[in-house]
Amino acid sequence: MKKELVVLALMLVSLAGCNSQATPPSNNNNNSMQTQQVKPRAVADNQEEAALHLENLAKGIEGVEDAHVVVIGNTAIVGINVDPKLERSRVGTIKYSVSEAFRKDPYGVHAIVTADVDLGERIAEIGDDIRAGRPVQGFIEELADIVGRIVPQIPTDLMPGANDNQIEATNKNDEGKYHTPEQMIEEHEQKLKGE
Repeated sequence: MKKELVVLALMLVSLAGCNSQATPPSNNNNNSMQTQQVKPRAVADNQEEAALHLENLAKGIEGVEDAHVVVIGNTAIVGINVDPKLERSRVGTIKYSVSEAFRKDPYGVHAIVTADVDLGERIAEIGDDIRAGRPVQGFIEELADIVGRIVPQIPTDLMPGANDNQIEATNKNDEGKYHTPEQMIEEHEQKLKGE
């Protein structure tokens, strides 16, 4: 009996070895996933064209008299000219509007916007030099300086720590506890709704 089992096992192993040819798996799955190639945003294609487009977009914002843009990657450094008689808060609103318009535009860049006349003129000069064929790399340090003047560095001792989840506001509620910015917004929204 042992001999018969051994012979039967050997026959099965040898027969299984004869049919070990690899066959591609059948594609009976009707739920196949389709992929679509998405073209990256247009900024990478031609930065000069993007800068001109974004300048025109900025000029279309109410309150902007003139605009100059330099595009590097997906970031636009923008100098806008506004009426010098405008209040500072109104200028801030215009700068924010330009930034939001750039973010929502198909070119989709992050905007660093200034209304400083001197910086705006320098951005215009750099843009003219780039359109004249000078490489952007020749202006990187100057552009970094301009960005540093627009968005100053925050000292590390004022930055929230890595473990800090929220920064407390200075306003206290009725119970004498500090509000977080999120709590203040939520309470304000509830008051507006009459809750």
